Amino acid sequence: MTHAYPPPPLAPTVLARATLTLTLVLGPVAAAQSAAPTLPAQAPTMATPVTPTPAATPLDTLLLALRSAPGWRSADLTYRAAQLQLDSARLRAGLNLTAGGSGTLTKAPWDSGDWTGNGTLTLSASLPVLPWSPLLEGVRSAERGVQTAALDLRGARAGLTTQLWQAYAGLRAAGDALTLADAQLALSTQLLAAGRDQRAQGLLTESGLLDRQAAQESAQAGRDRAARAVTQARAALTRLLGTDPLPATPDLSRPLPDLTPAGDEATLVARALTARPEVRRAQATLADAQAARDAAALAARLPDVTASVTAGQLASASGAAGRTVSGSLNLTTGVLGAQVSVPLREPKNPVSGVNLALSASLPILGSTEGAALKQAELGVQQAALALDVARQGAELDVRTRLQASQDERGALDAARTRVRAAELTVQAAQARLDAGLATRLDVAQATLNLTQATQALSAQLDRVSVAGAALAQATADLDPLLLTIPALPSGGRP
Repeated sequence: MTHAYPPPPLAPTVLARATLTLTLVLGPVAAAQSAAPTLPAQAPTMATPVTPTPAATPLDTLLLALRSAPGWRSADLTYRAAQLQLDSARLRAGLNLTAGGSGTLTKAPWDSGDWTGNGTLTLSASLPVLPWSPLLEGVRSAERGVQTAALDLRGARAGLTTQLWQAYAGLRAAGDALTLADAQLALSTQLLAAGRDQRAQGLLTESGLLDRQAAQESAQAGRDRAARAVTQARAALTRLLGTDPLPATPDLSRPLPDLTPAGDEATLVARALTARPEVRRAQATLADAQAARDAAALAARLPDVTASVTAGQLASASGAAGRTVSGSLNLTTGVLGAQVSVPLREPKNPVSGVNLALSASLPILGSTEGAALKQAELGVQQAALALDVARQGAELDVRTRLQASQDERGALDAARTRVRAAELTVQAAQARLDAGLATRLDVAQATLNLTQATQALSAQLDRVSVAGAALAQATADLDPLLLTIPALPSGGRP
């Protein structure tokens, strides 16, 4: 595994001047999802595997591989299930047509009549027309469910992206630790070789030589541990992505981009309260509870009333009806129905007319509407309380992650100062070596200290980026689909 480290000590460090930018790695499929979708057409589409271009960096490759990760696909399927529920609700609330048939065999009178058979074809239609119809409310509830599912989908993708940020930072840290362990092992090996020469000349005691040998063995053990840590870090990436898309020795010199959203604390909290999935889900639950309460209140004060009209051949000599057209409206369900009946055999002596009917049922004893209304009111109170809890949790999460981001960013100046001090130390050691006042081991030790300081700065930059991504996730500003759009500004709200 290779890493980009600063040039020789006399040159300025590269990491101190590194810029955090994003590269274009995806074309047409990188549709920006800058706002929460309100309809299925505006929601994110199902993820499709994308093959990275040969010029893609390891981070770009990981971002593309994330779209085929098990967690990403699972979130897509969950959203698709919500879409199917909405489609089903719309079908139930739309115009329904049903064709049917019936047959009869009649003998009248019993002792002297003949058996007479007849059949009837019927065509029925129904459509909910009243605004309080449960079928229409089911559509509205399913639409809220799709909106919530879209936010959950975006939140799941953002969570996976944050995990990828952490895993990538862990892999970079493990690679840096391995590079540092190699440098420490090389230095301890040199010290041991010099110690043996000194021992041979009588300038070093046996215990001093054993100390150097123990230091070299410890450095070798540390190097082995660092190698195993790299393997474990790659295994963590594989577990997240479901595959390992990186080459055997990837170039991990590219730092993580800084996705910290812009704005003060009040602005960030306000955005979180507007777009956080759990807040929107609680709002949808409250709307469903209010709709259930309204339906229970309507059922408690409105009896089950059905008005109907039938026109056509209402009767005949055989008692069977002929061609008829009927319609009905149920005030409770809000469904308007119509039916056309056509017999296969014309009845004898049909009688035509119109029949108007009005039926109503009102429970006297054993009614549960009152209890259902009280239960629905309690449901509204519970949903409102859950919404308050969700808002408080979102606000606390934003404030906590904002503080963590500020803490990590505040440690950058000290890390940069240590790098500059280590650079000056290397320059001084090199000058003393040129003047004959120091050894090459002194320069090697100073260079090792510079490597440590540089890696500490790199790790601190990664911690800033991870904290910024976590804050963007908390404010619902982190949109994984935007990570592949070119010229995304660093340190600004996506």
